Amino acid sequence: MSSLWLDRHPPVPTDPFEADARYDAVVVGAGLTGLATALLLSRSGLDVAVLEARSVGAVATGNTTAKLSLLQGTVLTGLRRHVGADVARAYVDGNREGQAWLLRYLEEHRVPTQRRDAFTYATSADGRAALERELEAVRDAGLAAVLTEDVGLPFPTRGALVLRDQAQFDPAAVLAALAADLRSRGSVVVDGVRVLDVKTGAPSAVLTSHGTVHAEHVILATGAPILDRGLYFAKLEPSRSYAAAYRVPGAPESLPAGMYLSADAPGRSLRTAPDGGDELLLVGGNGHVVGRAGSTAALVADLDAWTRRHFPGAERTHRWSAQDYRSVNAVPFVGRLSRGGGRIHVATGYNKWGMTNGIAAALSLSADILGGHLPWARTLHHRARRPADVAEGLRLNAGVAGHLARGWLRAELGRKRQAAEPGATPDGGIPEGHGTVRRDGLRPVAVSRVDGATCAVSAVCTHLGGVLAWNDAERSWDCPLHGSRFAATGKLLEGPATADLKRLGPPRG
Repeated sequence: MSSLWLDRHPPVPTDPFEADARYDAVVVGAGLTGLATALLLSRSGLDVAVLEARSVGAVATGNTTAKLSLLQGTVLTGLRRHVGADVARAYVDGNREGQAWLLRYLEEHRVPTQRRDAFTYATSADGRAALERELEAVRDAGLAAVLTEDVGLPFPTRGALVLRDQAQFDPAAVLAALAADLRSRGSVVVDGVRVLDVKTGAPSAVLTSHGTVHAEHVILATGAPILDRGLYFAKLEPSRSYAAAYRVPGAPESLPAGMYLSADAPGRSLRTAPDGGDELLLVGGNGHVVGRAGSTAALVADLDAWTRRHFPGAERTHRWSAQDYRSVNAVPFVGRLSRGGGRIHVATGYNKWGMTNGIAAALSLSADILGGHLPWARTLHHRARRPADVAEGLRLNAGVAGHLARGWLRAELGRKRQAAEPGATPDGGIPEGHGTVRRDGLRPVAVSRVDGATCAVSAVCTHLGGVLAWNDAERSWDCPLHGSRFAATGKLLEGPATADLKRLGPPRG
């Protein structure tokens, strides 16, 4: 299951790992934030290494819908409620600067972009009311959005907010340009090397799966921070959503002309993508907290059925999924990591708007390290907590605690019901494409069958001990606590965990 973007492009060329090397800065994570931050530091003369556990763009950036838009659904309404109008305006200022920087960069490096109007549309009376609240927020933040009834979608709507002249692009092409630019300046991009820990010092020691390197500054650009200092995992909600590309009869005349996001649930995102001389339709949505969705395959099927209903004859060419994180007050966490000695920096919590927020984070992080001053970044750094933030934090962590308890109970019950699972063999075996958590003595065991192979691994997340849930769309084990994900074989797919699951023999029952 590969995204349209990653399927179109060859792997980005990278460099070998050099153990015991010393750098001015080590950036952990080769997505948009990581590569842009590294480039800004390298431009200022710093010697930079980017370390990526998988491959360039393998996680969030390579699986985004890549809308470079300042109209972001109903985000500003939530920001005003949580942190006030001043912080909401600073958020928009940072996103505006990030958007402008990236558009200039893509033009200079001849990476194709398409200018599109951005729409937030409603399909219900509640959605229409949400549009009207968001209109007040976007105008207060200085955006020239308007309310329109001319939405341009092939199904009934209750109007939309529209912001003209936003942009979209192929994110894999952007990453390739950034990586090539960075390497041409003498810095390195290394893939297949997982960072395990950082020992703060002067310089700090960066411990990896291939050895240790040293750096004056370490930037964590990994989605969720891989270090637990600052307890960011307790202030973030991990969300997973789904996307697919379709070839539609009569395209491009039959396709929407802009970039769209629904104000109503379940979420729906639409845009097009050039495909030679044709256009593909991209549809996303059905987001949920990681590990808490029941059947993810049912969510994928629902999105596919919705698309075919509204775009008759649509033929799917790709499908994929993406993960992002929302902070308790919807403002990204960007800056120095708590208990990092001022030498470890973090960027997380983009709330599915990583194209603008990722570049804004890179500008903010590089300013912190190089001694620059960005008024909007200072406002975001010093935002005050409000009662709504406390309530949201309590909600997130109550959900985590509840799923922790239910997971261990589910493991106990799994031992008793395993022979009654749908499609189970008479001896309690696992049907193809299924996974279940059982109990082997005191230990929960995750047993799955994928491509004819039955595999048993520890069902306990290597981050903070959550009992994993089976993701039947992606055939992975997902943690309902903080969003770590593992392949059926136990291999870590994404963090905040940094270690694989332990392989086990079959449970004794």
